[in-house]
Amino acid sequence: MSETQVNREYRDRLLNFVFGREENRRWTLQLYNAVNDSKYDDPDAIEFNTLKDVLYMGMKNDTSFLISDILNVYEHQSSYNPNMPLRMLQYLSDLYSAYIARNKLNKYSSSLISLPVPKLVVFYNGEKKIEDETILRLSDSFTDEHRKESDVEVKVRMININHGHSLKLMKACKPLEEYSWFINEINVNLAGQDERDIVAAVRAALNAMPGDYEIHDFLMTHKAEVEGMLDTEYNEAEVKELFIEEGRKEGIKEGADLKARDIAMRLLKKGSSPDSVSEDTGLTSDIVLQIMEDIAKEDN
Repeated sequence: MSETQVNREYRDRLLNFVFGREENRRWTLQLYNAVNDSKYDDPDAIEFNTLKDVLYMGMKNDTSFLISDILNVYEHQSSYNPNMPLRMLQYLSDLYSAYIARNKLNKYSSSLISLPVPKLVVFYNGEKKIEDETILRLSDSFTDEHRKESDVEVKVRMININHGHSLKLMKACKPLEEYSWFINEINVNLAGQDERDIVAAVRAALNAMPGDYEIHDFLMTHKAEVEGMLDTEYNEAEVKELFIEEGRKEGIKEGADLKARDIAMRLLKKGSSPDSVSEDTGLTSDIVLQIMEDIAKEDN
């Protein structure tokens, strides 16, 4: 199997891969406690699942029903995105629909149904300089004239997890601190290369990682997956930045659709999901699916 084929199999984000697995529940609990300033000590009390590239989790109640008081929705971003409140609103709609169906709740009932409280977090480690913590609001997307009239608000907590930032959080979650070191080491390796080779930078960072790091053995065991995911993530981020620099606007000028198709094809080949490609390029899902079929024909 070629390296390109291997990379296409890994569609998760590395942060989710590390913290969203059954075998790493103790790390998941550390992250949960660090973010929520809580002191839970039973990793089995966590229930988590994934939605697209998002990790969401809650705490089971004392009777172990699939009900939680807090719905934590976590996403990792390597490119600064001020539209996260809108994206999180869309995620929440899907999550609440699933929650209502799973618990057989009736939203048309005359009785008030109880829902878990959403806690929306973005872990950011891109190049744009931001504060350790920033609150993004849906109302920032509204015009000043009508902002105060809105009946809806969504707040997202953006946490800077670049190496050297959010020290209190890192101290409370050692695996996150080690993850931050690892990504920084990759970036240092890339900066020292004459030609960009992400896989080589990842391998060098893995080799340089101290053996006593909690995440060391896990990353080494899943070395191929780690290389594949990060190759996809870094290339996807690079393509997105190029897309932005080339000046695509919502108004779509002449020729932009062809450029969007080209960007979509490159993202799909790097392992991006059809939904994320549609969202990033503005192309309809039908067009994205047609591009996927074109890629499949090329491979054959």
